[in-house]
Amino acid sequence: MTPPFLVVIAGGTASGKSTVTRAVARQLDALVVCHDRYYHDVAEPRGHNYDHPAALDTTRMVDDLRTLSEGRPAGLPVYDFATHARQPEVEVVTPRPVVLVEGILTLADPRIRALAHFTVYVDAPDDIRLVRRIRRDVVSRGRDVGGVLEQYLETVRPMHEQFVVPSRRGVDLVLDGTAPIDALVDTLLQTIRARVATR
Repeated sequence: MTPPFLVVIAGGTASGKSTVTRAVARQLDALVVCHDRYYHDVAEPRGHNYDHPAALDTTRMVDDLRTLSEGRPAGLPVYDFATHARQPEVEVVTPRPVVLVEGILTLADPRIRALAHFTVYVDAPDDIRLVRRIRRDVVSRGRDVGGVLEQYLETVRPMHEQFVVPSRRGVDLVLDGTAPIDALVDTLLQTIRARVATR
């Protein structure tokens, strides 16, 4: 079979990248591989820096992406965010014509960039992303505003400046995360389809 077309999508927290990724995946019947699957176990979540590259087992992710790129099934880790630990079982997935790789730090690792056929950065102003994160974490994850702000100031913002923002350099496409979601999805769909057709 033809090797999958690997699209790597990055951007800051609450920039809109996950929403765009899921919508595009539905349209293309693509496989989504989220970097969040690869968190290391965390004994004490409070104060833990989830936004530093060392928090993630990216070496395993690279191995899994290489396996998929070779047209072979891969056993992806299953991370339980309630217990902050990786589960003993894996989710075996088979490659599809398009594989979408998503996460805030995916483009910060040169090994992932080297595997990508196409790279995307979803950009949004810091204040918009913070408001979205507060809304998401308070409404959907049962957190309080004070805790969200403390984490944002202590780890999320500095890691964004140190690792995520520089990863925008040299990408194939920058999307405006404040634009209507339908427009973002259409732009990315058209671009991927055109690239796949001319491989």
